[in-house]
Amino acid sequence: MRLTVSLWALALVVFPVYAQLPTPSSTASVSPPVGQGISGDWAYVGRYRDANQPLIADPGSARVVFMGDSITEGWAGQPFIKDNPKYVGRGISGQTAPQMLVRFRSDVIALKPAIVHIMAGTNDVARNTGPEAPGEIEGYITSMVELALANKIKVILASIPPAKEFYWHPGLQPAAQIRALNAWLREYAASRGLAYIDYWSVLATTDGAMKPEYSADGVHPNAAGYEAMRPLAKAAIDSALRSR
Repeated sequence: MRLTVSLWALALVVFPVYAQLPTPSSTASVSPPVGQGISGDWAYVGRYRDANQPLIADPGSARVVFMGDSITEGWAGQPFIKDNPKYVGRGISGQTAPQMLVRFRSDVIALKPAIVHIMAGTNDVARNTGPEAPGEIEGYITSMVELALANKIKVILASIPPAKEFYWHPGLQPAAQIRALNAWLREYAASRGLAYIDYWSVLATTDGAMKPEYSADGVHPNAAGYEAMRPLAKAAIDSALRSR
């Protein structure tokens, strides 16, 4: 009798503990980090997979692909890119240069553009995929350029737009690092004979912030900011197309 009572007491202690363990069906789904796709798609290669298919089937001529992060993604919704059938926006919010490099073949080379406009670095400075040394950021951008040139795609390198603070990662004080990377971008473009667009000088205040009339959050251009960028981009694209 004592043995029976002891076994029942043990069951009352043990079984409730096992009943509280989560089962796969009861666990909440977790959204992937910003800039990444689902099911381990770290570089979000699948983001534009379907949209790329008709462009791959019909290469066209004088196509320009805009590769970048949320700043490029936002620009794709503005008339300058949206209303031009030869312009293709391939920005993904939150992405860093290594993520762009991974999807460069799928989202740029496969579309056979005449020109690629590369704007990268904001989220690298913001450490979206972890801390990066300046040389590492430069290396990822260099690799994208080398891939483009090897496939006879002209390259336009864009400066990193200004930012004095990142609202999603406060305390980094990025203005000085952005200036330094832009100086490297300018020098590297000159050394390779590439077009370089200095958006920073148009958008920045003297202390390296985004001009308030050009952004609501200090990082992403608004419609007025994109309009200020437009003539610089158009001039660089027109010049690159003439020199083909």
